[in-house]
Amino acid sequence: MGETMGATGPLDGIRVIDLSTVVMGPYAAQILGDLGADVIKIESPVDAVRTGEYRTTPGMTPLNLNVNRNKRSVALNLKDETGRAQALALISTADVLITNMRPGALDRLGLNYDDVAERNRRLVYAHAQGYRSDSARAGNAAYDETVQAASGLVDIADRAMGTPVYLPTILADKVSALVIVYSVLAALVHRDRTGLGQQIEIPMTDTLLAFNLVEHLAGHVYEPAHGTTGFPLSMSKGHRAVRTKDGLACVIPYNPRNFRDMFAAAGRPDLVEDPRVNAETIDGADIDALFELTAECAAALTTAEWADVCTKHSIPMAPVLQLDRVHEDEYVREGHLLDTVEHPTEGRIRTVGIPMRFSATPGSIRRLAPVPGQHTEEVLADLAII
Repeated sequence: MGETMGATGPLDGIRVIDLSTVVMGPYAAQILGDLGADVIKIESPVDAVRTGEYRTTPGMTPLNLNVNRNKRSVALNLKDETGRAQALALISTADVLITNMRPGALDRLGLNYDDVAERNRRLVYAHAQGYRSDSARAGNAAYDETVQAASGLVDIADRAMGTPVYLPTILADKVSALVIVYSVLAALVHRDRTGLGQQIEIPMTDTLLAFNLVEHLAGHVYEPAHGTTGFPLSMSKGHRAVRTKDGLACVIPYNPRNFRDMFAAAGRPDLVEDPRVNAETIDGADIDALFELTAECAAALTTAEWADVCTKHSIPMAPVLQLDRVHEDEYVREGHLLDTVEHPTEGRIRTVGIPMRFSATPGSIRRLAPVPGQHTEEVLADLAII
């Protein structure tokens, strides 16, 4: 697959300028591209997502390939007067601009919201950064780990697992990217009603804090507090996947009947009669012990046998997907969640599918991630900028 045109999805006709680096902004812009937008990425001379391991072409790292498809790459030196003028001309034609540059840098380059809104009043200007622009931390550097810490996620992990680990995924970046996407879409709806764009600020720390507090504010929802913070089920020491006779699985009973059916399948009639699983609901004080019994019973059956039992009795269950074998997984293959394609410079690669499905305007992968500056002349010529 190189570059293909055709039906592009519900955002066909929307132009997005991606003036962002690393993961958060580029991932958001890629999603908009998957949904049909024409995404033009203004390449920074140095982007961390292009550094690291690569197979064939410098800059074409695995992470880059996963956040920069469905884009055209334009290499511009924004510190140069000509490059800056070309960037402003591009932005003048756009519906959306996404950036995670620090406010001071945007001011120096003449690319803050006021600067570009003078040229394009319909522009939706999405600016993501670590902290709110009106806070004392506004200028602080922010990385996924610092945001996990500042949003309370590390405290949640410490209390639940006994160690202050960072979650082994760039959660803050990716959650913030999704918030960028839905914020941009909402602003486009507003623009269609009023004719006017607007500035959107997406602070990563605020975003992840709001995300975490949905369930973990818990007893502190009330004033005064009516209990501690932390969602009891998630905070349980036994809230983890279990080892079956032949592998790993999520077997997670959620109500007394689930527990009784699971204990019966494991050959533990003594536990079926346990008063803790014969009440109307599970007492939160018992959940740790019951999860430990779940782990103990899991070894009685294979993962496939547990799948049959849990399907029959409506017990939540899923095998643990091994990432090294994700391309072999039947569910993944059937849903085209990971396909092998031919990249123009990298050869055969695997590309992640589009998870959302539209009945009338499906998204599509029309362009695989470009090399830096691949479309500079094409884009500028098409827009009569050179």
